[in-house]
Amino acid sequence: MYIHLKIIGILLILLALIHIFFNRYFKWETELKPLSLINKQMMTTHTFFIALTVFLMGLLCLLASTELIETSLGKKICLGLGVFWGLRLFFQFFVYSPKLWKGKKFETSMHILFSLFWIYFSTTFFIVFFNN
Repeated sequence: MYIHLKIIGILLILLALIHIFFNRYFKWETELKPLSLINKQMMTTHTFFIALTVFLMGLLCLLASTELIETSLGKKICLGLGVFWGLRLFFQFFVYSPKLWKGKKFETSMHILFSLFWIYFSTTFFIVFFNN
């Protein structure tokens, strides 16, 4: 499981860094223009803190995989991370509309890729938690 947590750590750090390009990719300068100042700033602020949280999760997995696997606190943290990524997987299928990706090659491939990530992340964290 150590290697899986290290892989997840690298993937989470990369995912966090991808957030740097969200503004340009999603055309937020244009898309968010009609929003009030508070809503624009909340969008960018929340994106920053989501990226920071994902980055810190990645560092935790990369630098403390032994503690996550071998300590009671680590296992509890893995349970929380498993729930977090399991809920993210749920949202992938039941909150985001399929209209966002169906019939679009790039978006469909991203939907599949990230679905696999959420499955891998949540399953790994749950295995660590339930493994004695």
